[in-house]
Amino acid sequence: MIERLTHQWRQETAEQEAAVAAGTLPANEAYARVFFPPAFVAAVDAALAAYEQEIASLDPPTDEAVWVAVERVVLALNDVDLDFGQHIETMTREELSEYIEDVLAAAGIDVEALLKRRGVDEAAGEWRDW
Repeated sequence: MIERLTHQWRQETAEQEAAVAAGTLPANEAYARVFFPPAFVAAVDAALAAYEQEIASLDPPTDEAVWVAVERVVLALNDVDLDFGQHIETMTREELSEYIEDVLAAAGIDVEALLKRRGVDEAAGEWRDW
C-alpha cells in the first residue's frame, strides 16, 4: 500500500520540531505544526484509513462501489475541513485529491478509465468543498 499522507505530515512535523530544538531551524519557519496540527492529522488519518479499507474490501471493485467509497471519503474530509475552520489549503487539497486516486490505482483500478466513464477530471471534485 502507498504511504498515507498523514504519515508524511507527522514526519515533516517531527523533523521540523527536531530542527528547531537543535537550533538549525528558526521556530517561525517551522510551518508543519501550523498546517498539520495533531488533531487535524488524526481526523484526516481516520478518514483515509476507512477509505483504504473500503477500497481494499471491494470484490469486485465496480464503478458504483468505487464512487460510493470516494464520495464517502470526500464528504468525511469536508467535515474535517469544516471542523478545523476550512484548514485544507491548496497544497493539501491537491495532495488529498491525488491520494484518493493513488489508493484506487494501488487497488488495481484503472483511474483514467474510471474518470472517463464518469466524465470527470478528478475523483474528488464532484463532492469536494475543500
